[in-house]
Amino acid sequence: MANPPLPVRNGVGPTRLRIPAGTDTTVVNYLRARFTHLSDESITQRIRDGEIVGNDGTVITHETSADEHEFVWYYRTVPNETPIPFDLDILHVDEHLVVVDKPHFLPTTPGGRFVQETALVRLRNQLNIPELVPLHRLDRATAGVLLFSPNPTTRGAYQQLFEHRQVTRHYQAVVQLPSPAELYLQRFPLTFRNRIIKTKGVITAEVEAYDAADSGRIEAPRVGKRRRSHAPTTGPNAITDIELLGQRITNDGVLAHVALYPRTGRTHQLRIHLAALGHGILHDRFYPELLDHAPDDYAKPLQLLASGLGFTDPLSGVSREFVTRRRLEFGPE
Repeated sequence: MANPPLPVRNGVGPTRLRIPAGTDTTVVNYLRARFTHLSDESITQRIRDGEIVGNDGTVITHETSADEHEFVWYYRTVPNETPIPFDLDILHVDEHLVVVDKPHFLPTTPGGRFVQETALVRLRNQLNIPELVPLHRLDRATAGVLLFSPNPTTRGAYQQLFEHRQVTRHYQAVVQLPSPAELYLQRFPLTFRNRIIKTKGVITAEVEAYDAADSGRIEAPRVGKRRRSHAPTTGPNAITDIELLGQRITNDGVLAHVALYPRTGRTHQLRIHLAALGHGILHDRFYPELLDHAPDDYAKPLQLLASGLGFTDPLSGVSREFVTRRRLEFGPE
């Protein structure tokens, strides 16, 4: 995709919106029907300020017909955005990489009700690097090590590390063990594998069953967008190695501190795997049961931490490792 026709502003890049073919109205009327939560004055002001443009950079006016542009670009805003009261710690900065320690509750990138209160936008503003982009993502509820690329000319080399599964990632979690805890503790270390399917627009992912004959088949890693196969696959596509680090007894039962080494990177993979074993991650509101939406409880962060990652640097050939400075609040002392 070509470069956006609008620059990064206040750390936020423009958003692209496709206008369906055959839309028989003006761009403004389409936007009003598409974004009913926005006031007419809000859209009018953006038109007046020249903040909505076509794919070629043409400024949209009140008279612009929708059939003149397949795409329009604009800046997303969130009125009265809730501040996230936790700092983003910078672990490393050079001309090719920015590495941070993300806190719980802070999203990686803009989406939904968060724009300014995201790791990406905070870093762009703090470091004055509008070209900064994430090389991977962490869930909003997950804390830990997160990599960004500040340099478009070397970005592809680091992106390929993730595409080719050449990055070793380590996580830690605290889980609540059912009773009797001894039956669960004696299972570690173990490797868990299943098949996870994530549907766009659905909050949680699903586990898909497969025949016993397919249980040993592992989906081949994808190598670049041009070489992806659309043929249906069977068997497991999510694998995690799990080890026991420690345990402690509380008034509510036994808590176990575990290390997680994912071999694959499916959405919510670690949360699903631990929940499927019978001991979901402490304070997980998604698995094993999706709880009703509620305001963030900062006293009960999801006890999942991206504790570190390592790789061979594609530019220098040097082995590199980055480790979190954070700890899980409910982990064993």
